[in-house]
Amino acid sequence: MVVVESRKLGAVGPDVPVVGLGTWSRFDLPPDRETVAARVVEAAFAGGARVVDSSPMYGRAEAVLGRALDGRRREAVVATKIWARSVDEGRRQLRAQLGYFDGKVEIEQIHNLVAWREHLDWLGEERDRGAVHLLGATHWSPAAFGELEAVMRSGLVQTVQVPYNPHEREVERRILPLAEELGLGVVVMRPFGQGSLLPGPDPSALAPLTEFGVGTWTQALLKWILSDPRVHVAIPATGDPAHAQANTEAGSPPWLGPQERLLVERLAG
Repeated sequence: MVVVESRKLGAVGPDVPVVGLGTWSRFDLPPDRETVAARVVEAAFAGGARVVDSSPMYGRAEAVLGRALDGRRREAVVATKIWARSVDEGRRQLRAQLGYFDGKVEIEQIHNLVAWREHLDWLGEERDRGAVHLLGATHWSPAAFGELEAVMRSGLVQTVQVPYNPHEREVERRILPLAEELGLGVVVMRPFGQGSLLPGPDPSALAPLTEFGVGTWTQALLKWILSDPRVHVAIPATGDPAHAQANTEAGSPPWLGPQERLLVERLAG
């Protein structure tokens, strides 16, 4: 039996399985292809995933995800984002999201810190009335980590979303230690470096990791990330149900030790 690991998503967050599902560049689908998203969600949830992440920035992805969650919404932890220069636009985005996701959003994040001061004020009110549960902030660039640290210290957010993989490790120096100190949940984007880490080494190179449940390079990358206990959930994006299922299999112990993580780093080049 596969034991799915779960971790508490910050001091006030729910326990969530450590592998979720991203939708960036994969769920912006035309109506005649939305069944692809439904199959991906079905496979991911069958493997134990529960956190699903999206954004207004991703085209039709939020609406497609909402329909793909039909019949599974009560199981899902929806993480989406406000991506707007103005409060009025942000409020419109939230109204649309509440329509897509049955009247609630578990994690509402400020996408790339756009107008975060303005948005966190009114989103705090939405949290108080129960429309959202947790507030978070995201950014992909180390150049913005100083500002992200300021948001983290503000006391207004409960989660952060940042890139983390063997090629992008800046978060180890600043963001992960601060998140641990403050009790914030950490969501990892870009676990495969937006494809730069793929297709990976020859499968035979992964033989020392077999005892850790690693059978593929993407599983090795996810295990590398999730073996850092400061990380709560990774959200690999995929449009392939088989890949979604395989990704969730990386969310089970045992976790990699220092030598195994070093092997993954060497294989990543």
